[in-house]
Amino acid sequence: MAEVESPSLPMLAGLLRSEEPEAPALFEQVLEELGLLFRPPADPRAAKWAMAYWIAGQIADGTLAPATGTHLIWADVAYDLGYPEELQSLVAHALNLDEWEESWGVSVEELNREAVEAAKQFLSTRPAAEAGS
Repeated sequence: MAEVESPSLPMLAGLLRSEEPEAPALFEQVLEELGLLFRPPADPRAAKWAMAYWIAGQIADGTLAPATGTHLIWADVAYDLGYPEELQSLVAHALNLDEWEESWGVSVEELNREAVEAAKQFLSTRPAAEAGS
């Protein structure tokens, strides 16, 4: 995984007790700088789709393990959206990674690579209007 720097992290770590009221805003700034801040749309269905794209992006860029990310999409997104076709590949990879056994004749590393490719493929289907949000 790539190491990401946050210029605000030392400031957050060094806050004095008198500066505690500044902590929530500074913490949010650190999350933003680290690429960990997720701001969902107000519409619940749109928020689930945005979360799926955000998680897939984390899988694709290597900041989230494929097994963890696909499981999140399976358990926290696909279920709530009624298992849409667009998420079927990621759900299948979640199940394969969750149930993998050595006797399958395929390595877990190969399944991870396939899950990353599925995440990239899913991201490539994102409507242009949503990609910038």
